[in-house]
Amino acid sequence: MSDLLWDDVQHCFDLDEMGSLPDVRVPDASVEDWQAVLDLISASGWKCRYSEGEVVMPVPRAEAVLSRPADAECPDLRVWLTPDVLVIFRFYAPEEIDFDVDLRELQGQERLDVFCGFLRAVGRRLGKPVLMEPEGDCGHPVLRFDVEADQVVLLAGPPVS
Repeated sequence: MSDLLWDDVQHCFDLDEMGSLPDVRVPDASVEDWQAVLDLISASGWKCRYSEGEVVMPVPRAEAVLSRPADAECPDLRVWLTPDVLVIFRFYAPEEIDFDVDLRELQGQERLDVFCGFLRAVGRRLGKPVLMEPEGDCGHPVLRFDVEADQVVLLAGPPVS
């Protein structure tokens, strides 16, 4: 069964309302949480690629990535949930797990289910909420993995015209 129905949340995936790359994050994280997510990705069988700048390398331990010098290039980890659904993790700070999704890849019920499954997997592994917010609009989530409900929930209704 789906956490969310496409018809109920389609507005949360509108490029004009959300931007093409909404912010998805786990606040109040730690290096251990980052490592738990890396372990989840490794165990999941999802295709992934870690890079620092143009250099592709094996996925390091979270502690190594997050202890880079301040002037080092920010690495990213690309994870393909399916061949057509990509999430990109950015290792900005240990206190927040941050990743992007491209809303153009998340249109329709089938891809919504894939995305919700990913949010659920991360939230369950960490026992923490996972928030999706409009691009550049931190603090105004529209979707959240709710730990107690054990599902992804809608937080914002459609915009009023």
